[in-house]
Amino acid sequence: MRMRRRLRYKEWPIALMFLLPSVTGFSLFFLIPFGMGFYFSLVDSPVQGSFAGLDNYRELLRNPVFLRAASNTFLFVAISVPLNMLLSLGLAMLLNRKLPFRQAFRISFLCPLVVPVASVVLVWKSMFDLHGVLNGWMTQWGIGAKDWMESGAALYVVIIVYLWKNIGYNMILFLAGLQNIPADYYEAASIDGAGKFKQWRSITLVYLTPTGFFVLIMSIINSFKVFRETYLIAGDYPDPSIYLLQHYMNNMFKSLDYQKLTTAAFLMALVIVLLVWVLFLVERRISRTLG
Repeated sequence: MRMRRRLRYKEWPIALMFLLPSVTGFSLFFLIPFGMGFYFSLVDSPVQGSFAGLDNYRELLRNPVFLRAASNTFLFVAISVPLNMLLSLGLAMLLNRKLPFRQAFRISFLCPLVVPVASVVLVWKSMFDLHGVLNGWMTQWGIGAKDWMESGAALYVVIIVYLWKNIGYNMILFLAGLQNIPADYYEAASIDGAGKFKQWRSITLVYLTPTGFFVLIMSIINSFKVFRETYLIAGDYPDPSIYLLQHYMNNMFKSLDYQKLTTAAFLMALVIVLLVWVLFLVERRISRTLG
């Protein structure tokens, strides 16, 4: 026992040496900026500012532009995340069967993950532009052209882009979860007379629950990263229906209003952390219930 303890104490300096680069990078690029941002959200000026307490937060929550951006962001998340979950699960269940060209379909759904964002945006912009491909087809069919990115339809365009880019990643995660379920369970259930729906409800859904919660959390996080596509398609001030929190923070950064920028960032981070925490609590409770 003493020899083991001595070996452990001798290994600590070596472990710290290996951890030092990662800890240094984490501190320089995340921890220190995080602390500075929190400080800026509590003062009235970034240069020799005085302590303002929660005044910046109160002012921001009364700002109609921020409230509009927040409502648009959460509406986008509320629509896009469930759609992403359902479509990716459906595709995973389909591609889990023995189908012709199954491997080719899997690869094709992963292609959007490796394509640069600028290239993705160029394709979708040429599709939904006022003089783009879709309006060209509509004109040929006798339907008037529509400016998709300058109307309420812009939100649905962004949702389509988000789904196209992220559905393959979730599909692979669900597919891995499905392939980890032993086939013996389905054979035993079939012998007992369970139908396809009962097998899906009692076996697939139960054993896919941990994967489903992980996919849900990753989908929520990725939905807050859609700003790049929206910004490159529509610019700084897009249609009001797709003016998101990231647009608001980007514009505050350009105007050097660090108080509003950091306050909005911390509020968004707080909401994400609380949401993920609640999801983990729900997942634990469901796991205990299932067994």
